[in-house]
Order: sequence, then C-alpha cells, then structure tokens
Amino acid sequence: MSQIPDNKVIDKMENLLNVASDFTRLKILYCIQYESKTVSQIVSECQASQSLISHQLSILRKARLVSTEKRGKNVFYMLNDEHIDSLLSIVFEHVMEDKK
Repeated sequence: MSQIPDNKVIDKMENLLNVASDFTRLKILYCIQYESKTVSQIVSECQASQSLISHQLSILRKARLVSTEKRGKNVFYMLNDEHIDSLLSIVFEHVMEDKK
C-alpha cells in the first residue's frame, strides 16, 4: 500500500500542476524543453503577444518551472531542471497512448 503525502506536499503538487496546466504556459514549456530561448523567440514560436508571454513566463518563474540566464543584453528562458522535462515527456506519452 502506498502512503499518501502530507497535506502540505499535496498542496504544493496541486499548485505546480495548476500552473503547468494553462494552455499558453504549457506551450511555453514545450517551446523551451530542449533549447533555451529569448522572449521574442518564444513569442514567435507560440504565436502569442509579447505581453501575454511575459506575463506567463513570470508565473512560470514564480512556480520554479523555468529559470533565466542573461547573456549579454538577452535573457534566455529554460526549464528549471530535468524534472520538468520528465513531467512534460510523461504527460505527452500518456496522452499519445489514448490515440492508440
């Protein structure tokens, strides 16, 4: 029998999944899954306004799903760690199994 995590942990998990479940934020996460990108690159690939992308990136940063790195005048966004990459891959695989 598996043990249910305590309520504080469940609350943190719920918050993380809620942040990741937004359509635009999920597109952003996939956009930067394998390569760090600037806001303008993300805007172009996600086909959304710069203000929307910037707002969503702020939410993703607060949730520690993405991190930044300044290179010269540019700020690059990337997945915060390998756990986020794994989460995206697992969700994708699970959804794709439904198509079979």
